[in-house]
Amino acid sequence: MNDNLFLDNLKQSTGMRVFLYLVILLISSLIGVAITAAMMLSGGDLGLKLGQGLSSIMMFVVPPIVYYFITRKKHQMQALGLRKTLSPWLLLVGAALMFISLPVTDQLGLWNENMHLGGALQFLDDLMKNMEDAAAEVTERMLNVDTFGGLLLNLLVIALIAAVGEELTFRGVLQQSLTRRMNPHVAICLSAAIFSFIHFQFYGFLPRMFLGLLLGYLFYISDSLWTSILMHFVNNGTAVVLHYLSNKGIIDVDVDHIASLPMGYVAASAVATIAIIVLCWRKSKELVQEDEGHQRLDAVEDHDGTRGSLTEHTQGPL
Repeated sequence: MNDNLFLDNLKQSTGMRVFLYLVILLISSLIGVAITAAMMLSGGDLGLKLGQGLSSIMMFVVPPIVYYFITRKKHQMQALGLRKTLSPWLLLVGAALMFISLPVTDQLGLWNENMHLGGALQFLDDLMKNMEDAAAEVTERMLNVDTFGGLLLNLLVIALIAAVGEELTFRGVLQQSLTRRMNPHVAICLSAAIFSFIHFQFYGFLPRMFLGLLLGYLFYISDSLWTSILMHFVNNGTAVVLHYLSNKGIIDVDVDHIASLPMGYVAASAVATIAIIVLCWRKSKELVQEDEGHQRLDAVEDHDGTRGSLTEHTQGPL
């Protein structure tokens, strides 16, 4: 009875839900920081990577899961977004979209790098630049590997853990919460902006927000976090593999330098990206309508005693 009252109060109070999540996040993050500090003090790149991985788990993976298990009685992981996608082809489309949209991402990165505040806000510009340089130094240290074991560790820490954790937090918790309260396009844009801002790398804000938009739309369209997790993994994993191949001397490419592409390529990439999202959006609506039609048919046949229960036919995997 007390549990039901607690859950009812949470449903009725946005403030209570936000407060609860922040408490969980604070406790989990403090534990993660303490353990991470101990690992990093041990020295070496291994300690840095293990510490970074653990920090990501405690900050982005643990809080969403704990929050959903506290606030929901059943199907917690499904509610969080770890549901079966509307169609397997959306997974492939999402992964391909990471490469199709790359010219747009690179162009946004170039524009962002050339933005400077100046004047009375020069101190803020200097502060953001110092933060960017510090983050870039840590990233470069983590990516500077030329062994297969180092590659696998980077794929685990930089690609897999980051993809799972950030999608659970920013799409599973944040975007779904916003979507229930506002227009889905506004919710996707707002969650993408917060996703980019939280990284505190302001000279990469625009390309990272663009990435957040792609992840947000494909999550919303496919109704599954597995789609955006795969996309996020492909994005981060590609950078990890390219750095590894460059370090090994297999490819002669400056991975960190963004080359300026002809605007024709950028425009074609933008048009293709938008077209794919629009087509996927329309196709997903058709799939939802077909699914609803099947559910109504199942319900009618179940009422006639010719089929099993509705739940038996419509409940997706955990």
